[in-house]
Amino acid sequence: MNTQHVISASETDFAVRASTLKPIGLGLVIAAIYFAAVPLVFGGSGYVLNVVTTMAVVSFISFGVWLTFAIGRINLAQAGFALIGAYVTAILVSQLGLSFWICLPLSGLVSALLGGLIGWPVLRLKGVYFAMITLCITEACRLAALSFPSITRGAQGIVDLPLPGELSLFGLVIIPAFEKGARLPFFYLAGTLMLLGLWFMWMLDTSRVGAVFRSLRQNEDLASSLGINVAKYRVVAFMISCFYAGVGGAFFAALQQNVYPTSFQVIDSVYFMVYCFVGGLEFVIGPLVGALAMMLSFELLHDFQRYQTVIFSGLMILCILLMPNGILSVIRRRSAKTKEATDA
Repeated sequence: MNTQHVISASETDFAVRASTLKPIGLGLVIAAIYFAAVPLVFGGSGYVLNVVTTMAVVSFISFGVWLTFAIGRINLAQAGFALIGAYVTAILVSQLGLSFWICLPLSGLVSALLGGLIGWPVLRLKGVYFAMITLCITEACRLAALSFPSITRGAQGIVDLPLPGELSLFGLVIIPAFEKGARLPFFYLAGTLMLLGLWFMWMLDTSRVGAVFRSLRQNEDLASSLGINVAKYRVVAFMISCFYAGVGGAFFAALQQNVYPTSFQVIDSVYFMVYCFVGGLEFVIGPLVGALAMMLSFELLHDFQRYQTVIFSGLMILCILLMPNGILSVIRRRSAKTKEATDA
C-alpha cells in the first residue's frame, strides 16, 4: 500500500459525493439567483440587499473554516484574522492612500502569512487544545488592536474610510467608483467573492491536495508513514483559511467604512463554525447553505423583538440535534430514497 493508492482511493470516493450535488450546475443556479433574481425582486429594498450581501461574505469567510475542518481541526481564529484583514485595509487606505483593489488581496496575503507563522507551531495540537488556542488568537488580535493606538487608533477605531475607487486597466474602466449610499456595487462584489471562493474551494477539494487534506483528517500518523509532509499541508490549509478571513475582513471594512477592535469577536468565529455545521461538513457548499439558513431564520424572527435571540438559539440547537450532518445531508438522503423508489 502506498501514498498514490491512498490518495487515488480518496479521490474516487469524493468524486461520487461531489457528483451528487452537480457543482457546476449548482454554481450556475446560485449565480443566476444572486445576480439576477435578487436584484430584480428586491432591488428597491436596501435592507434586503444588505442582508444578502452580509450573507455572501460571511459564507466566503466560513469556507476557510470548512477547510480547517477538512484537515481535522476546529478553527476559532477566523474572526481574529478577519480583524487583521480589516485593519490592514483600513490603515493602507486611510494612512497611505492605497487603492482598495490593491488592499483587498493584500489583506488576505498578510493574514495568510501571519497564519502560517502562527500555525506552524500551534497546528501540532489537536481537538479541544487547538480550538482553545485559536480562540485565544482571536482575543489576542482584539487586544493588539487596542494596544497600539498610534497605528490602530485604539478603541476609537479607524473611521470615515473612503469608498472603493474605480478599477481600470490600460485606460479601460473595469469597475466604476462606488458611490455613497449605493448598495448594489457592494452586493455584486460580495457575490463575486462568494462564487470565486466556492469555485476555488471546490477545485481544491477535488484535487490531489484536497485528497491529502482528507487523509490528514482520517489519520495523520498513517499519512506521515506514507511519506506525506503532514506539517506542511496543515500549514498550507490554515494559510488558505486565513486568506479567506483577511479578504472578508477587508470587504467589511470598506462596506462599513470603519473598523474597531470589536468589529470581529470570538462569537463571530463561533458563527463561522456553526454555518459549516448547519450546512453540512461533507459538502463544500455547506457554509453557504448554513449561512443562508441561519441568517434567513434570524431575520424572519425579527418581529419577536427581545425574544429573537433566544428563539434563534433554540432553533439552532434543534437543527444541530436533528440534523447532525447538516441540511445538505438530509437533502441528499431524501434524494437517494426518491431515486431508489423510482428505480424500484
